[in-house]
Amino acid sequence: MKILHTADWHVGKVLKGRGRIDEHRAVLRELVGIARSEDVDAVIVAGDLFDTSAPTPEAQALVMPALMALREDGRQVVVLAGNHDNPYLLDVYRPVLGALGIHVLGTFRRPDGGGVITFTARSGEPVRLAVLPFLSHRHVVRAAEALTETAAEHNRGYAERFGQLASALTAGFTPDTVNLVTTHGTLPGGKFGGGEREAQSIFSYYFEATAFPSTTQYAALGHLHRRQQMPGPCPIWYSGSPLAVDFGEERNTPGVLLVTVEPGSPAVVREVAITSARQLATVTGTLGELEAMAADLAGAWLRVIVAEKPRPGLADIVRELLPDALQVDLHEQFRPTQARRRDSSGAASRGPRDLFRDYLGATGRDDPRVAALFDRLHDEVTS
Repeated sequence: MKILHTADWHVGKVLKGRGRIDEHRAVLRELVGIARSEDVDAVIVAGDLFDTSAPTPEAQALVMPALMALREDGRQVVVLAGNHDNPYLLDVYRPVLGALGIHVLGTFRRPDGGGVITFTARSGEPVRLAVLPFLSHRHVVRAAEALTETAAEHNRGYAERFGQLASALTAGFTPDTVNLVTTHGTLPGGKFGGGEREAQSIFSYYFEATAFPSTTQYAALGHLHRRQQMPGPCPIWYSGSPLAVDFGEERNTPGVLLVTVEPGSPAVVREVAITSARQLATVTGTLGELEAMAADLAGAWLRVIVAEKPRPGLADIVRELLPDALQVDLHEQFRPTQARRRDSSGAASRGPRDLFRDYLGATGRDDPRVAALFDRLHDEVTS
């Protein structure tokens, strides 16, 4: 059978105040096109469909048709909650999308309650897919209680509890089935893309690759935005995000994974690039150098580092040259240094106007218009 593995869509993402819904529309259209052209039997979306736990109607209106399009021609579609998703919202979707044949898991479920999805692929192989949505520390304890029906000991480590849950979900793996696991979280040693939520990527949220038994043909992971294979007892892959989520990911190659697998054999994985979203780029230069680059940077979202002395209106000038500059910073060589402090007796003998002009000069912002504005405001406040 053939599987399309994707994750970390982050639909609804706003980058430096710019919405990216049109990019996401193009990306999801390309992703659906890959599912059709490759004639995949199943699609796994391993978490973070949305960028926030309260997605806008526009974001939801984009994701739902994409999931239904992926379901066309009898493909199995499995969706689980990531750390950006609202697990309870996904559970609200569950019965409706389930009626359309789309498997949705927002919160942990026992193996006999939907935590293990069984189906026969269009290619004929029987499949067992263990699904572990993202679990916070609080929810991993609740999941353990749901599994054992006993009070959980709160002092056990996250990785240990994760391993217990994974073991329960994979206990029914057999040599004559295609055995799959999907989850959303952090494995030690994984390379971060740059846009992952730091608080839920730290050591206390790690789980171990040994949680996946050697009987697993493929483990489909989400959360790390850089596409990569992880070492372990079975093939373990992060699909990465299908678009660069922020400027920390500008060197990533967005894409998805195509997985071919049969019972008793490790999966064969092929990487496929997604090219519909805008590129993200960081550029550095003087105003003249930036102007010379403008034609080659058309269509990319930009972070611009200006190698010029600071002055009023500099950022506006940059944005006139490069309309897609979302962030404008000064090169560290030209960043203002803290003004030298005068001794207290000297400062006490000088008025606010003189002190403000000293500050402007010391920080490279000397401008008579700014000084005049300060004088006017000072007069209004003190009159």
